[in-house]
Amino acid sequence: MSAPFADDVAEYLKTNPGFFEQYADLLAQIFVPHPHGGRTVSLAERQMLSLRDKNRQTETKLAELIAFGEENDAISEKVHRLAVGLIAAETFQAVIHLLNFHLRDDFSVPHVALRLWNAPEGIDNLPEFAAVSEELQVFAETLNRPYCGSTAGFGTASWFGEHASHIRSQALIALRNGGGTMGMIALGSEEAQRFFAEMGTLYLERLGEMVSAALARVTQSTL
Repeated sequence: MSAPFADDVAEYLKTNPGFFEQYADLLAQIFVPHPHGGRTVSLAERQMLSLRDKNRQTETKLAELIAFGEENDAISEKVHRLAVGLIAAETFQAVIHLLNFHLRDDFSVPHVALRLWNAPEGIDNLPEFAAVSEELQVFAETLNRPYCGSTAGFGTASWFGEHASHIRSQALIALRNGGGTMGMIALGSEEAQRFFAEMGTLYLERLGEMVSAALARVTQSTL
């Protein structure tokens, strides 16, 4: 059957739903290929098979959506716990301890490093205030959203100390105080696909905002 004629037949059947009522016996006489091959089936059976396939697809999609929702709920709960802890933290050391604890134990991020550009008086000789190149500070300033991907070319791998050679992927999150950038968090993993370029960064952005607010508060209190 030529394509134009087939289209005409399809259009006629769509606009004339009473056709098969008038020719009800025709349904039992029409056989079409089985959707999975091997034999022919009646038009009615073919419709049943099609509906079953659609139901399976719908059930699979629903299961995926439920799993995705449950995963988001779990992450939101972890973010909430971290936020409550950061609000309660009263010192710089408390914020750092809380951040490391939650990221490693709650979010299963194996390696966490933090760098801040300017050390307040009374806070000296801490790795969080180790020197950071001007180039990397400028890069942090340009981060509109967290960077996720390889450690190559950034110089941040050294922040992870003895684990540096094992880090295969990282997330870099700029920390801001007002309009400027005051530092950066680096999250590292031995898994190459733990942090990748196309991944969503909403929760990483929220993490950066919460940590920025907490650090700005506790570092100002030391001045």
